[in-house]
Amino acid sequence: MDWKEFILSAFEEDIREGDHTSLSTISEEQVGKANLWAKDVGIVAGVELAKMIFWYYNPTLEVKVFINDGSPIMVGNKILEVEGDERSILSCERLVLNCMQRMSGIATLTNKYVDAVAGTKAKILDTRKTTPLFRAAEKWAVKIGGGENHRFGLYDMILIKDNHVDYTGGIKQAILRANEYLKEKNIDIPIEIETRNLEEIKQVLEIGKVNCIMLDNFKPDLIREALKLIGGKYETEVSGGITLETIRSYAETGVDFISVGALTHSYTSLDLSLKAVK
Repeated sequence: MDWKEFILSAFEEDIREGDHTSLSTISEEQVGKANLWAKDVGIVAGVELAKMIFWYYNPTLEVKVFINDGSPIMVGNKILEVEGDERSILSCERLVLNCMQRMSGIATLTNKYVDAVAGTKAKILDTRKTTPLFRAAEKWAVKIGGGENHRFGLYDMILIKDNHVDYTGGIKQAILRANEYLKEKNIDIPIEIETRNLEEIKQVLEIGKVNCIMLDNFKPDLIREALKLIGGKYETEVSGGITLETIRSYAETGVDFISVGALTHSYTSLDLSLKAVK
């Protein structure tokens, strides 16, 4: 990820020809300090990104970190301190908070899911249900929260889903075409296929040529049947309608991965605040 490009684009969106409020009210020579405070409870994320934001905008800004990414925070905790040109601090304020509040919300929710499956082999995965152009930060936050990243985009894995199967004309055709395509293009990426029932799993097992089988909208009892059929020959992932309250029952089936779209589309941002030191 080119974080510099992301940050510069974000500043262009926000500042354009100038931060007129800061330029008109703060003298050019003024230097000062500000503290970033936690106003919520959770897992902090985005501290390293905040440092980059401050430094890309003004390399002379000094940032001192008190609480690192992945650490728990309580109301009133001081996360970081930034010192230097006051105009620059104010111009960076909203971008820093926008990123950190969202990333901290994702990390906090992810950590809850990770805790819920502790002691099982299941790993928590994110999905592509992300904010356009903010995906890298959201997936970074999932990692900070203890989860794992699924494919980043459409380019780094073949994931044959139900619509692909239906458009192609069946499980067998979809798998064979995917393998032919990779061979023709000389591309080395994994293949995963989504299945909707035990019959589709049997069709996958007859053909093989995949790395992972997704069990979509399977309940725990049906997952156990599916895992017996698969017999450990392929990695397995479950997805669809899994909540924090029900995830333990899915993890205890022995599945390898559980993907949760909610990590990046249904989180609540953590409340953080940047305040000037007077």
